[in-house]
Amino acid sequence: MNEPAAERATTTRARPKTAGPPDDVRPLPSATDGHPSVPRIVHADRVQRFEVDTVALYDELASAVDGEVRLDRTARLIYSTDASNYRQIPVGVVLPRHAEDVLATLRIARRHGVPILGRGGGTSLAGQCCNAGLVVDFSKYMNRILEIDPARRRARVEPGVILDDLRKAAGEHGLTFGPDPATHSHCTLGGMIGNNSCGVHSVMAGRTVENVDELDVVTYDGIRLRLGPTDAAELERRSRAGGREGEIFSRLRDLRDRHADEIRRRFPRMPRRSSGFPLEFLLPENGFHAARAVVGTESTCVLVLEAVLRLVPAPKHRALIVLGYDDVFAAGDDVPRLLHLEPIGLEGLDEALTRDMERKGLHTADLDLLPEGKGWLLMEFGGETASQAEAVARRALEKATARPDPPRHRLLTKPERQQAIWEIRESGLGATAHVPGRPETWPGWEDAAVPPQDVGAYLREFRNLLKRYRYDADLYGHFGDGCIHCRIDFDLDHPAGIQRYRDFVREAARLVVSHGGSLSGEHGDGQSRGELLAIMFGESLVGAFREFKAIWDPEGRMNPGKVVDPYRNDENLRLDGVRSALSRSTHFRYPSDNGKFDEALRRCVGVGKCRRTGGGTMCPSFLATREEQHTTRGRARALFELMRGDSLVEGWGSEAVRETLDLCLSCKGCKSECPVNVDMATYRAEFLAHYYEHHARPRSAWAMGRIATWSRLAGSAPRLVNRLLRLPGVSKAARDLAGVASERAFPRFAPRRQRRRARIASASSGRPVILWIDTFHEAFHPAALVAARELLEGAGYAVRPSPRGLCCGRPLYDYGFLDRARWRLERALDALTPAVDRGVEIVGLEPSCVSVFRDELPNLLGDDSRASRVAKAVKTLSEFIADDDTFPIPALSGRALVQIHCHQRSVLDGDGEIALLRRAGLEVQVPEPGCCGMAGAFGFESEKYGVSMRIAERGLLPGVRAAAGDTVLVADGFSCREQILQGTGRQPRHLAEVLRSGARPS
Repeated sequence: MNEPAAERATTTRARPKTAGPPDDVRPLPSATDGHPSVPRIVHADRVQRFEVDTVALYDELASAVDGEVRLDRTARLIYSTDASNYRQIPVGVVLPRHAEDVLATLRIARRHGVPILGRGGGTSLAGQCCNAGLVVDFSKYMNRILEIDPARRRARVEPGVILDDLRKAAGEHGLTFGPDPATHSHCTLGGMIGNNSCGVHSVMAGRTVENVDELDVVTYDGIRLRLGPTDAAELERRSRAGGREGEIFSRLRDLRDRHADEIRRRFPRMPRRSSGFPLEFLLPENGFHAARAVVGTESTCVLVLEAVLRLVPAPKHRALIVLGYDDVFAAGDDVPRLLHLEPIGLEGLDEALTRDMERKGLHTADLDLLPEGKGWLLMEFGGETASQAEAVARRALEKATARPDPPRHRLLTKPERQQAIWEIRESGLGATAHVPGRPETWPGWEDAAVPPQDVGAYLREFRNLLKRYRYDADLYGHFGDGCIHCRIDFDLDHPAGIQRYRDFVREAARLVVSHGGSLSGEHGDGQSRGELLAIMFGESLVGAFREFKAIWDPEGRMNPGKVVDPYRNDENLRLDGVRSALSRSTHFRYPSDNGKFDEALRRCVGVGKCRRTGGGTMCPSFLATREEQHTTRGRARALFELMRGDSLVEGWGSEAVRETLDLCLSCKGCKSECPVNVDMATYRAEFLAHYYEHHARPRSAWAMGRIATWSRLAGSAPRLVNRLLRLPGVSKAARDLAGVASERAFPRFAPRRQRRRARIASASSGRPVILWIDTFHEAFHPAALVAARELLEGAGYAVRPSPRGLCCGRPLYDYGFLDRARWRLERALDALTPAVDRGVEIVGLEPSCVSVFRDELPNLLGDDSRASRVAKAVKTLSEFIADDDTFPIPALSGRALVQIHCHQRSVLDGDGEIALLRRAGLEVQVPEPGCCGMAGAFGFESEKYGVSMRIAERGLLPGVRAAAGDTVLVADGFSCREQILQGTGRQPRHLAEVLRSGARPS
């Protein structure tokens, strides 16, 4: 088999180096640097019209705003959609650092006549978070918790604060913010105020609107107001204040007086209502609470600069009852009875949701915690102590099962089991999107709410409506509040399917209203439900909503076309007119997406889990930069726009897409942690393979992507190479040539005698096993290979090294060398298949190499029947040991700090290694889960060094520095060990070395 012809070995000009120290969170300079993509934007549609000189707009914003201004094409496309069905390309994005930036942005936007949209986490499901105007993203900088007042149980926050950050800060005082949507790890308080978010515990604490005390807001015309409850005297004073403030309050009072009776009559009396504007808070009996009256107005009236929020006591301990029913309808019927038991959370789900989880491999082990049934309710109770919480739950359980045909039940008191159940419930969106063997599902009727006493009846009628329209949906949600979630398999690709969708939601709206319910229970109206509001409220109150908006926004420039005078729900559809502009000839096979790259690019539904700031691997570069562009979602959107082909017309040659993918570390965290399993590492490799067909690869691609070739050459004279690379002049020239950061030290090539020792085959005749000799360990750390061989021999195995000249090609994927990678894998299949077919297994020490066999191999060569057999045979050392019940686990003692490689977490079994070390007797600590930041060549590249170190300094390097001197540092990945060594001076060891040290005779 001939090696593929070498690609043209020319280089491109290096991009600017990272500015600032490693703790600086600024992004790398972009090729566009925020400048306008086009000199003038003319926007004219059925709802809004404006024309703007973008160069002048940019110049004015850039000179007046301390934050960041982005009018470049990449930013505009990345911010063009949210988690909904809709897409509108904005004029640009402003990331303000403080309130003065917001005021300046509004002043300049008014001068140019540009609409404004405030944005937090960008997870809105009804289209309210995308518009054609100027986006103000509060999440990057305006995210400070300004004050926690435990005595008054209040918090003062900026709009970009992430909910979990507030909950953590309040938790230090035994308090919490009650509303807690499933996006709590990455949604912002400003977004929750805009959408009137709720969540599991609104049964206990109410919606966001009931937990807002005061708001500091600004209108489009620049009027800054402090809003809160307003008694009659204060209302009179403010109405007579004159100017815009007096006008606002006097007109609000007049609006209230004219519509008070109808508001009392037509607004549903139920726990959940996010549809329409909350005009009921203008009523005298509700204290004319102007702050609460603008909650849930979806950035159509004001921008929030600060908020004073209520905090509630957080139960210190919890107990969870899970009830199983014959079906979800019976579960719904039982809701009113169970609410009398006063749970702090009452959720429901059906068997279709659990079935889809099994299809997707989500939480499959945890599903056994559910009692027998086809529909379930989850009831949570709290207490000051664990025993008190359990006692409350047991009393409730006794009453819940006191009926002739009691539900099956299970009481969970251990926090880890409760968390497992809540993760099942919170995975609803991810579990129902992109399910193998099922059509794609979409929002559009995903959060209707009815009074809790009507849940069972509504579910039956709604299921019949779905059947009539030949739709299917899993049903789950906040049953205790009557809010039902689902994603439905609407056909939004074709005119007939779109018309059927429109007919369905109108009939669904009439069904909900017949039960006295709300079109939206927590996600808001936006564009999805704006045109349906007359069905729920009548034309007179819809006119009141229009008047309410006009009071705050006379020019109609705040998020136009949403809620009031809305776009139709079939306008601005994200899929409208999509015809893939990409060649269908791809390198990877995409078996989970019908073999189509364009279908794979539709996976991202915008849930934004890649924006969380801790608790997982995904997404390392976002954690370092806090940039939407460097999330999995941002990259997926850029690729989606590439597929559309109307805004990114360059196809595979798009420089904007290449730049968006540039800081992807290919950690594969998204493949396992993203709710819809977006596989950005694969998409990136695919794109780069095509991109570099017409562009020269950078120097680093040839230096580090071809490390297998260079390491073999250096291995013939490692001492000489090491000596030369330590000479200042040679070292600098080598770095410049390879694009390596000056701060990095070159890894030392191992002596030839050590490399020869690594390839010694066992003399025994035990059970054969192949030790995969990967490039990284053979070239730089063969001691781990020797330790692994000796350890396996000690367990009775006859170890054979993999044949010389083989390499899985791991670094090739980072630079799009997919033809070469395929060639290397075909050679590996030729060499390994005969042994594998005899039952021989293969042990690999480098997790990134093992992941190639398990992931890239079937995806690239799935048409070769040998690929799946070899993929199953390749295991990490910990996996291999775990599969052998007779393997002698050496006895160890002491403490270990273990850095699990990203690919172990995402593709392999990282938890198995931790369990193995604990079985051996070690006290194991794990740094905050996340990438080390080196990621193969990534951390060596000069322009990425700063980001690499910012990632490492988030948890790994501080953890290593804090570890006692006698703590064993364990890291299987060569990249992880290099990052630790070069960042702290401490030398980690491979699992094989650690176990071998305990197995060695004393």
